[in-house]
This record gives sequence, C-alpha cells and structure tokens, in this order.
Amino acid sequence: MTTFDERERAFENKYQHDEELLFRIRTRRDKLAGLWAADLLGLTGPAADDYVRQIIDTDIDTTGPHDIRDRLCADLKERGVDISEHRVEREMERLLDLARQQVVRE
Repeated sequence: MTTFDERERAFENKYQHDEELLFRIRTRRDKLAGLWAADLLGLTGPAADDYVRQIIDTDIDTTGPHDIRDRLCADLKERGVDISEHRVEREMERLLDLARQQVVRE
C-alpha cells in the first residue's frame, strides 16, 4: 500500500468517525429536547419516553435543519404552552452544547 493510499484511508476513517460522532451528538440533543418539551407538556413516565422517541424519529425521518424545532413548536402551541420559536431555538442550542459535552465524555 502506498503512502497516498494510507493517507486516503486515514481520511476516510476520520470522516466516518466524525459523521458517527455528529450523529450521536444530534441524537442526544434530540433526546434532551424531547425530555425538555415533554416536561413543558406535562408528560411523565412512558408517555414522556414515547414522546422522546417520536422526536428522535422526526429528526431521522425528515430532512432539513428545522424539523425538530418546528415539531416542538407545533406540539407546544397545540397544548397551549406559550413559548416563542426563538426560545425553542435557544434551548436547542443549549442542549446541543450539553449533548456534545456528554458524548465526548463517553
């Protein structure tokens, strides 16, 4: 194997590792956001767990950068929770930082 092949393989391995890490961070963020919203919605126990699973599935099943934010906003407004889209975005940013810290520590 040539040096070029080894470098190419190393870059491919790093890319795969980085993508897996980003997926884990994003999934953790989705879980934390689902738990946060479930609390605001008054969901506990299995109902909260089901809601978190739905939020994670929403991110996996839909494309676009705002799928989770839109889902959370719609669910919260549907249940009469007075919260702005901006507040939801800020919370998701905070949770993304928290998720990154948690995943990196694992």
